[in-house]
Amino acid sequence: MSPAYDVLTVGGGLAGAGLGRLLARAGLRVLVLERTLEFHDRVRGEVLVPWGVADAKRLGFDELLRPVGNDLRWWDIVLGGTTVVHRDIPATCLPGVAILTYYHPEMQDILLQAAEDAGAEVRRGARVTAVEPGRAPRVIVQHDGRERELQARLVVGADGRGSHVRKWGRFEVRRDLERRLFAGILFEDMRAPEDLVFSAFLPGTGLMTYVFPQGRGRVRSYVGFQNDASVERFQGDADVPRFVETAVRIGVPKEWYDGARIAGPLATFDGTDEWVPHPYRDGVALIGDAASTSDPTWGQGMSLTLRDLRLLRDRLLTDEDWDAAGRAYAEEHDRCYRETHTCDNWYTDVFLDVGPAADARRARALPLIAQDLTRLPDTPIGGPEVPADEAARRRFFGDDGPA
Repeated sequence: MSPAYDVLTVGGGLAGAGLGRLLARAGLRVLVLERTLEFHDRVRGEVLVPWGVADAKRLGFDELLRPVGNDLRWWDIVLGGTTVVHRDIPATCLPGVAILTYYHPEMQDILLQAAEDAGAEVRRGARVTAVEPGRAPRVIVQHDGRERELQARLVVGADGRGSHVRKWGRFEVRRDLERRLFAGILFEDMRAPEDLVFSAFLPGTGLMTYVFPQGRGRVRSYVGFQNDASVERFQGDADVPRFVETAVRIGVPKEWYDGARIAGPLATFDGTDEWVPHPYRDGVALIGDAASTSDPTWGQGMSLTLRDLRLLRDRLLTDEDWDAAGRAYAEEHDRCYRETHTCDNWYTDVFLDVGPAADARRARALPLIAQDLTRLPDTPIGGPEVPADEAARRRFFGDDGPA
């Protein structure tokens, strides 16, 4: 007897709901299981860099997110109090579009409803307790006071950082050395320009800050720091003044915060990259943060998720052998993640690493970058199609001059 579903996604966020919509629109029988009944604000990704926006357009998500989104055309980069870049993003990047921001819970609700409207079955308040890989993988789920066993041709783990599906599927997990912490909070009535990404760095300290306007005076403000930078974690309303003071010290104009109101929790989390090599085995695929997490300092997470959706959808719809389709998806995912992961680590090495070796690296690289901004590899904006190869690394680090 064939399974009741073609695809079952564990998780109903951007990854699970997004894939559910795509596959249901293609005529597949899809079940989306989401643990929470209501999405609440947490510090998490709300920025689609241009290559992610381009994928959102290809997937038909742009039309859903655009009404609640905000375009950021300009990007300022401040180093040690001096603005070194004022970039027209769509005019200077490979995808030719602006950065898009939005409120994460609103995005989740929109895509989950879109999945249901497309014909996917959506169950909220569903708690998955086990996944058993195999030809027809099995899922044990508790919902409406009952425990059920469900089967599908393919189970997709879309359950984010710390994925349980990843553990149940017995996937290998790799992790970078811990070196980055990232704190964020949502403000309302903040005076930052609504079409500008503002980023500032204090080279040699490991400190950086971002301001991402979401439109209508709502702004997500971030502070990042190395885990050995002698900065205490920011947590809770009592730490908001210290958070703002730190952001201003790094470079955010103080007047932007005047009159701003707290609109969400202040929290700090570990930004260390963690990934699964080859995120498919035995009827179980991993997508989004379940497959690979990315240091939020460089804003690649949601774009990587959308790329996963496109790669997996395309493989499933063009290959009747879904085991082969899953393996091909995993290989393509690994290539995309490898390029972004490599380049993100370079940016951390140049702008945020601390110590004598890092200072020497900056002394060599930053003057050359100031003279020629094309030395900055554009993979974080242009995507995995912009290769992070040895030639790009040498230009970025200033290692391409005479010996």
